[in-house]
Amino acid sequence: MPKNRTKPDKSDPLAELWPGQSIPLLKALHILTHNGGLNADSRRKLKQVLHLANLIRPALDWAFKEKEQPALADLGAGKSYLGFILYDLFFAKEGRGTVYGVEARHDLIATSQKIAAESGFDRMHFIESAIRDAKLPDGKADVVTALHACDMATDEAILFALENEARFVALVPCCQAEVARELDHVKGPMQQLWRHPIQRREFGAQLTNVLRGLFLEAHGYKVRVTEFTGLEHSLKNKFIFAERHQRSNPVARSEFEKLVQQTGAAPSLLQKALAA
Repeated sequence: MPKNRTKPDKSDPLAELWPGQSIPLLKALHILTHNGGLNADSRRKLKQVLHLANLIRPALDWAFKEKEQPALADLGAGKSYLGFILYDLFFAKEGRGTVYGVEARHDLIATSQKIAAESGFDRMHFIESAIRDAKLPDGKADVVTALHACDMATDEAILFALENEARFVALVPCCQAEVARELDHVKGPMQQLWRHPIQRREFGAQLTNVLRGLFLEAHGYKVRVTEFTGLEHSLKNKFIFAERHQRSNPVARSEFEKLVQQTGAAPSLLQKALAA
């Protein structure tokens, strides 16, 4: 680091924010206290969301360059931390484009709508729906995100991205239990890989994410799987980032089918979709 450059003051919570980031919004989201402070949990949450925003930045840079009115859909939005911060950092500054938050819980939708109205985020809309049933007004989204969508909800997010012709998909999977349950009933030469429950959970999660990557590749996406954040912040730290370059990839499809045959387990929604 050059000698004339000052290191950020890590004792100052505002040092972690991006330039121009809305302080009132962070207070409304209860990430910052009314006095502008951060507790340990809020600091962890803020660090995760800002890190994810940086990982998603290439997708949004593309969207604003190529689309007049880019659309982002944040699925399983919860309290919409991610959607609000992406709107604040990118969509508000550009003055165009729309963010949709999809969430099934009515109380969270109502709170998010109130915060959006008070923040002047008039191009941020909320859809009260399960991911599998969600419909966008225009039926298209340039970027689809899903942060900690549990178990099969991440697979629903992948299918939503395909249905809405998303160019980019950004996923942070959580609590992958379906494949682990299937493995509990699979016998054969590979059984020793998941014989113990803790191994079954870990192997099931790994297999699920590998198959998700192959499924996206089978549909023409280029996939990158990396660490989302350090284990000290979250044990759910896999990040799947995909960009579509073509309509299909028969080699990836074949690898998906081969792996399912070898292990005897797969995310059911993706397996059915690939067979359709």
